[in-house]
Amino acid sequence: MNTMKNILTLFLTLGIAQVLFAQQVQQVPIIEVEGYAERKLAPDEAVYIIQLEEKTLRVNNAVNTLNKKAQNLADALKKERIKDYKLIADNYSVDVNRIYRSGTAKDSGYVARQTLRIVTSPTNEDLQKISEAIQKSGDMSYNLQFGVAESTRKSLENTLLAEALKDAEARATLIGNTLNLKGLRVFYVGMEQSYVPQPKYLMNARSMAESADMVIQPDDHTISRRVYIKYTY
Repeated sequence: MNTMKNILTLFLTLGIAQVLFAQQVQQVPIIEVEGYAERKLAPDEAVYIIQLEEKTLRVNNAVNTLNKKAQNLADALKKERIKDYKLIADNYSVDVNRIYRSGTAKDSGYVARQTLRIVTSPTNEDLQKISEAIQKSGDMSYNLQFGVAESTRKSLENTLLAEALKDAEARATLIGNTLNLKGLRVFYVGMEQSYVPQPKYLMNARSMAESADMVIQPDDHTISRRVYIKYTY
């Protein structure tokens, strides 16, 4: 019984504290400003994305076939003497191949899936040779996308954050000086989640083959940080 009373007392105390805090916030004079910073960067990464899928009646057969396709691609890249690239295999999965017909489900073997990525530089002179190596490796389709590498984005995060905070501070100072507000001080700081730019330039296997002599000029990417700061005075 005493335990129940203690729990009820605790909830009432917390509720009263929240109400008092909300009232206090409402009574505090606030100005809110936004700070923003951005960088425009040329893509520094070219990624060939290859989705592999194999359906067989036995798990081992599906797995072995995928492994063979991946090995064929690795061998083809070596044979073409491609320079400065990384072949990455991830998102590996094996699931039951379930087929739905006339409202009923039937299991028909297994389906194995895997993603292969060939990562290189957009200025690599062997981009076309990589495309040819993929096509020589068997029944593979791919997309080529250009973007900003994760390491590049992370190296700019703190710089952009500092610039966004200074931008917000400058806006608050301007408001304070214009309206003659004394003793501005930070009351709250909020940050928008970092924006990850999506690839702006995509090519599939067919368009890559048709544009062997075309000069590829992907668009710049914008990386930004945004903050929201409340000042009291």
